[in-house]
Amino acid sequence: MSKKKRNSAAVVNSKLISRPIQRCFPLFVLPTFIAFCIGFIWPFVQGIYLSFCKFTIPQNAKFVAFDNYARVFRDSGFLYSFFYTAAFAIVSIVVINVVAFSVAYFLTQNIKGANMFRTVFFMPNLIGGIVLGYIWSMIFDGILRKYGTFLLAKTEYGFWGLLILMCWQQVGYMMIIYIAGIQSVSEDIMEAAKIDGANKVQTLFRITIPNVMSSFTICIFLTMTNSFKLFDQNLALTGGMPVAFQPDGTMVNTTEMLALNIFNTFYTGANSRGVAQAKSVIFFLLVAALSLLQLKFTREKEVQS
Repeated sequence: MSKKKRNSAAVVNSKLISRPIQRCFPLFVLPTFIAFCIGFIWPFVQGIYLSFCKFTIPQNAKFVAFDNYARVFRDSGFLYSFFYTAAFAIVSIVVINVVAFSVAYFLTQNIKGANMFRTVFFMPNLIGGIVLGYIWSMIFDGILRKYGTFLLAKTEYGFWGLLILMCWQQVGYMMIIYIAGIQSVSEDIMEAAKIDGANKVQTLFRITIPNVMSSFTICIFLTMTNSFKLFDQNLALTGGMPVAFQPDGTMVNTTEMLALNIFNTFYTGANSRGVAQAKSVIFFLLVAALSLLQLKFTREKEVQS
C-alpha cells in the first residue's frame, strides 16, 4: 500500500509541476516562433513569389509567371554548375567520410595522445571558409609555381584544390561524430566477436560499421548538404575561374558551383535578379530532395543492422 501511495503522490506532484509549464508554454514559445516567422518563413515565402517576378527591389516586383524558370533552363552556365557541383559532391562525400571514419577508428584504438590528435584534427573546422580559401590559394600557388603553373590555370587544379580544402576543414568535425558512434558500440558485442575468433578486419566490417550506421547517416547528410551549398570557399579559392567556352559558344566559369552561380547571376544586372531567385528555389528543391532520399536510404541500412 505504501508503494502505491508513493506512486500516486509522484503522479500528483508531476501534474502539479507540468500544469504551470503547460500554461506558460505559449508565453515562452511565442517570441521564438515570431522571430522564426520573421527571419525564415516570411523571407522564404517572399523568395518563392519573387522567383515568378521581374524586379530590382521587392517593392517593384512585376509578375512574369514562369519566364524566369524558362531562362534558368536555357542558361548553360547554370546547367554546367549543376553537373560540376554534383561531381564534386559525390567525390567529397566518399573521400571525407572514408578519411574521417579511418581517423576516428584509429583514434579509438587506445593510442597515446589520442585527445591531442582529436583537437588538432577538429581545429580547422573553427576557421571561416573565406579565410581558408585565401590561405589555401596562396599555398597551392606557392606549390604550383615551382612547376611553372598556378591554381587557376586548369579546371582540374581548382576541383582538387576545393576538395583538399573541404577535406581539411570538415574531416575533423565528421571524425568527432564517428568517434561517438564507435564508442557507443557495446563492449559485450566486441568481446563476443573476439571469443568467436573474429579478427580486426572482420570485427570492423561485421560489427563496428553496421553498429555506427546512424553516424554514417548524419555525416553523409552533412557532407552532401555542405558540398552542394559550398560558397565562401569557392568564392575565395577560385572565384569560378578559369573561363571556358561551351560547344554552343557560350562562356562558363569552369569551377563555379551552384551557390556561386546564383550569387553571380543576382549581381550581373537588374533584370537577372528574378532569374537568380528562380535558381535559388530550384537549388532548394534539389538539395531537399537529395537529402530526403539519402536519409531514407541510410536509415533503411540502420534498421537492417
